[in-house]
Amino acid sequence: MKIQTDRLILRQFCTADTQGMIAINADPVVMECFPATMTPDQTKAHISRIVSHWARHNFGLLALELRATGQFIGFTGLTIPPYDTPASPCVEVGWRLSPSAWGKGYASEAARACLHWGFTALDLAEIVSFTATQNNRSVGVMQRIGMTRNKMDDFAHPMLCADSPLCAHVLYRLTRKHWLDLGGNSQR
Repeated sequence: MKIQTDRLILRQFCTADTQGMIAINADPVVMECFPATMTPDQTKAHISRIVSHWARHNFGLLALELRATGQFIGFTGLTIPPYDTPASPCVEVGWRLSPSAWGKGYASEAARACLHWGFTALDLAEIVSFTATQNNRSVGVMQRIGMTRNKMDDFAHPMLCADSPLCAHVLYRLTRKHWLDLGGNSQR
């Protein structure tokens, strides 16, 4: 599985991505809207879950690299959350990039490619995305790729305790129809 955009290659994870992913998951700036940074062993387990998701569903998260240099910069892709959300059952588009890749439009470019993949090849009717309410960077990506929020869908993340400052989450949605109305079929 490989998707190419003007500047990016989205592909399945390989062993060579492990050290890059360990660095990203250990970065406190990257993980500020997550409960904690991840140890190397936790990151390896995360990559193992990514591989397992692919085996079960024939889609999942994809390693993200720059076309010009082959540099690994993080991941994006489509997953089925392993817990309930107001949109469940659902498929979520998500991303996590190295800070050196922030502010360049890579997350939006990769997410748009995943929307195209999900709505065309996977024939999904809707794709969602969610994050902690204070994660303005990810909310900005969700808005730039055409997703919309209904405040009635906001929720307390079931994997976080109620007193966690990260518990409150916003949920954004995009239907295939709305994506097509936005000209999505022509975007890659």
